[in-house]
Amino acid sequence: MLRQVLPPAGCARQVVPHDPPPHEMVERVLLLPDLSGVIFSQLCNTLDPSAAVAFSSASSELWALTDAQRQQLKADYNAAAALSLKLGMQGCKELREAKTVMPLCAERLSEDDLAAFSTLSSLLPALDELVLSVNDERAAPDHDGVQRLAEKLGAGALPALTWFGLYNMHVGDAGASALAAALDRGALPRLKHLRLTYAAIGDAGVAALAPALWRLPELRSLALSENRLLGDEGVVTALVAPPPPAAGAPPPTGALKKLRQVWLNNTQITDTSCFALAAAIRSGALPALHNVFLYQGTLASAAARAAVFEALVSLRGPCPFDRPVGSGG
Repeated sequence: MLRQVLPPAGCARQVVPHDPPPHEMVERVLLLPDLSGVIFSQLCNTLDPSAAVAFSSASSELWALTDAQRQQLKADYNAAAALSLKLGMQGCKELREAKTVMPLCAERLSEDDLAAFSTLSSLLPALDELVLSVNDERAAPDHDGVQRLAEKLGAGALPALTWFGLYNMHVGDAGASALAAALDRGALPRLKHLRLTYAAIGDAGVAALAPALWRLPELRSLALSENRLLGDEGVVTALVAPPPPAAGAPPPTGALKKLRQVWLNNTQITDTSCFALAAAIRSGALPALHNVFLYQGTLASAAARAAVFEALVSLRGPCPFDRPVGSGG
């Protein structure tokens, strides 16, 4: 487009290119391949691709430029839709808005499924409760799906989650260590309730998890029952004396000040754990603790379990629902 420039009196007229209208300038910028790709990637949401597709549809040129990214987004969306069905949802929209994810048949979830779910974790702003459970203890998977799930949880992942439960899911020490690393990265920042039951976690796994638990300011309950490899070292480290944080890791902040309930049934703890826990309770280190469940399947004596019970009573007074110390083995 040309425009005339009126010269001073006595000078010849000049014809120069006219600046394009603003909308044409914007279109030219958007049609730069690198920039259009960056904008498309910023708009991508696997569970809700509408914004990215609308951007591509703005012109035939943008549609062509973003074709490869759009095809990948379509494949990711279809995979997420299939995963949603396995999680008991009707589709991506229901998963995106879900407050609770509790699939009835977690044994149908493969390692890849669990890893894929973790990549969607930043797209689930409303999710409050996540429970993965295998109904039959004998069906507990021996794959590393939980470890892969934890390894992909980045800073701020699952920002609203307060309840995380794994029942009969193989976690192992490697999975517990991966979960600890995820918490250190800032995943699950609002976690209040952690259930790791029948998870094949031993002392090393719980010890690795301990410093991260002490940094959870809102932690209210912790279940470690039915982990037959878990003994005194892990329990004392988790509840009484966590190791110093690794280099570069943030120092503990919550220090279990709001912890109310702990489950330790059917573990290998002995009198050592019980007396250490009782001493911690009496010292005021666990000021909110209300219940410790260790009546069944431990190696602790009745006297050691009674010491824990008496420490709790001294802290919060008797409760009408207290279970007799000697019952349940």
